[in-house]
Amino acid sequence: MLKLMRIVGLVGILTCLTLGPAQAQEIGVVRSEILILDSERLLTETLLGQRLTADLQAERDKLIARNRKIETELEAEEQALTDLRSQKSPEEFRALADSFDTKVQEIRRDSERAARDLERNRELAPVQFMRMAEPVLVQVMQEAGGSVILERRGVLLSSDAINITDLAIVRINKEIGDGLPRNPTEDTDPSQTSE
Repeated sequence: MLKLMRIVGLVGILTCLTLGPAQAQEIGVVRSEILILDSERLLTETLLGQRLTADLQAERDKLIARNRKIETELEAEEQALTDLRSQKSPEEFRALADSFDTKVQEIRRDSERAARDLERNRELAPVQFMRMAEPVLVQVMQEAGGSVILERRGVLLSSDAINITDLAIVRINKEIGDGLPRNPTEDTDPSQTSE
């Protein structure tokens, strides 16, 4: 009988230990000084991160389309210049060819600058994202009684109970959305507006 009571007690303790963190997550913020966050998921699964990524993709697509258009125009201009060769003196043709070459070099420098700007924007996007999300993350950390939030990829082993990624995604989506200014009429309940 004593042995049975010990087993029942042990099962009860184990049940409390296994349910504790899971129940804490369901209720809201887990209580822990150390919290874990998957910033990659935060960037890909929040409305804000998705918008920033889509903006970068649109900027990239626009640059590619611009470069293709310029390439087509330059090819046509080069062909027209080649066709003029027989109609111009060597000196006149050389002046036209040099002018065309200068134009091509300038366009190439502009395209390289635009590509560098796009790459810099791509590298800064996660930093921009984290700056915008920081107030929400600080709030979650304070609610959890946390002292530090560690990046999940830098942690060798941890309990899922201290991973605040899902909660952070929900909070960022709710409090920041896609990061664009909200139209005040969107927040108004249409059933409460007077006609």
